[in-house]
Amino acid sequence: MFRPALLSVAALALALLSPVAAAAQTAEPAARRPVILIGVDGFRADYLDRGVTPTLSRLAAEGVRAEGGMRPSWPSVTFPNFYTLVTGLHPDHHGLVYNTMQDPGLPGRRFSLGNRAEVMDRVWYDAGEPIWVTAHNSGLRTAAMFWPGSEAPVRGVRPDYWVPYEKGVPSLSRVNILLAWLSLPPEERPAVATLYFDIVDTQGHTYGPDAPETMAAAAEVDMAITALVEGLQKLNLEADLVIVADHGMAALSSERVAFLDDLVDPTAIRVTAAGAVVTLDPVPGREAEVEAALLGRKPHMECWRKGEVPARLAYGTNPRVPAIVCLVDTGWTVGTRDRTDPARVRGGAHGFDNQAPEMRALFVAHGPAFGRGVSLPEMDSVDVEPLLARLLGIPATPGDGRAEDTLPAMAR
Repeated sequence: MFRPALLSVAALALALLSPVAAAAQTAEPAARRPVILIGVDGFRADYLDRGVTPTLSRLAAEGVRAEGGMRPSWPSVTFPNFYTLVTGLHPDHHGLVYNTMQDPGLPGRRFSLGNRAEVMDRVWYDAGEPIWVTAHNSGLRTAAMFWPGSEAPVRGVRPDYWVPYEKGVPSLSRVNILLAWLSLPPEERPAVATLYFDIVDTQGHTYGPDAPETMAAAAEVDMAITALVEGLQKLNLEADLVIVADHGMAALSSERVAFLDDLVDPTAIRVTAAGAVVTLDPVPGREAEVEAALLGRKPHMECWRKGEVPARLAYGTNPRVPAIVCLVDTGWTVGTRDRTDPARVRGGAHGFDNQAPEMRALFVAHGPAFGRGVSLPEMDSVDVEPLLARLLGIPATPGDGRAEDTLPAMAR
């Protein structure tokens, strides 16, 4: 339920308009149609067919939908993929290679989602250029009602309107803040805005992809998007909506757990990621031992040297990627005995093979720019940024996406 007390967050957001950015802007014509990128964390593509999202399902039927869902980049986890969606680059190329990572060029530092100082430091993001930076450099106003990367001054630029991430802000309040920005006079209104929801991912992790709690979260987001659509109608404002997820969700089980300890001496490795993705570095001097134990097909996973990861995963060239990378079988958990308790393995997870149906992500587009009843047979997350640039009428930055892949989605 909407909580009026959180309107103070909207006031904060308006106060965060950058004076430098504002001085560089020119008044936009009243006819400019805003582009709204909506991210629903963890919304598996087939949730759209569960009968709990009437507004999203209507927008998909009336507009554009990725057939079978959109393919995320690998690893299919949150920060790497949300940054892929706005940069058009695979994680290996934009630098957010995982939700936790280290950089040889930044000794003693570690990026993690719980480390606010690192999350807000541009050094982790500057290899990519998110759409709000490209739009700003083209003279357009921008806004971010949450989005991974939007809190950092990437390449010296933050969105003109933004708020620091607070997980506790209810879904409808997020919509209210965005609508406040969109109700500004045309010369102040953002031309492109992001809107982010995390509740579907949270419930999917806790209860699994088929649980009623996860479906209730999807329904809550659907109601929030309904409020956005109705709010735009009240403002008499047409908009092009691009609604995406970063990844899907697979069910876990305490009966699908494997241990690195059964393959290699755990004192010989330094694990960066475990669970649905395994990345690690051998302890210096024990490289040959670790490689002999782990490389190749092993029970419930396959491991490579970082430079030998299959090309289809587009991963392994970035210096932030650890020396050994393992693709875990979908639905399995691989860890070490000191950190992984099978009795606690339940609910859902992601990070698995981006070709797996369970990892396929939501993609829906709706608005005057789009065709009606279009189904895209192939859609990759790197294709979203070129689409956004086309909608805004600005050049896309060079990247991994193919602008031609979304041409069939456009209105004739």
